[in-house]
Amino acid sequence: MHLVGPYLTTTSYKKRKTKMTKARVLQLEADHKSHNKFLKSIKLAPISYDEYVDYISGKAPRTRKPAPEPLKTVPDYRRQVPKIPSLPMTTEGMQSACAKKAPQQYTGTLIKGIATMHKSNAVPVINDEQAKEISSMRR
Repeated sequence: MHLVGPYLTTTSYKKRKTKMTKARVLQLEADHKSHNKFLKSIKLAPISYDEYVDYISGKAPRTRKPAPEPLKTVPDYRRQVPKIPSLPMTTEGMQSACAKKAPQQYTGTLIKGIATMHKSNAVPVINDEQAKEISSMRR
């Protein structure tokens, strides 16, 4: 027996059918009554005792659709506002806030050029003395 795999077992995992006792029948009848009260509270049709027993034992489908309610008309509470057209993008003498800005361009003579410091760092050069300092800097 020591060579037989784990598939061979003497343990049974089947669910056994239980017999209906008088106490169980009375309990199911009470549960059926409370279940129908619940169904009525959520506006579903009540079910019979046999359907309830099948439902509890897992033999019946558990999906039910609610009873359709009549459609209600809801008044429109929005106020009526006249449509006012917006201004065009540009008008004579006025520019819109969303208009494209003119690109900035340097026109002065303050900056002489751009020098490169260590690790490709671009630095503006204002005068010749600053250019000499940058060129003599070490890493």
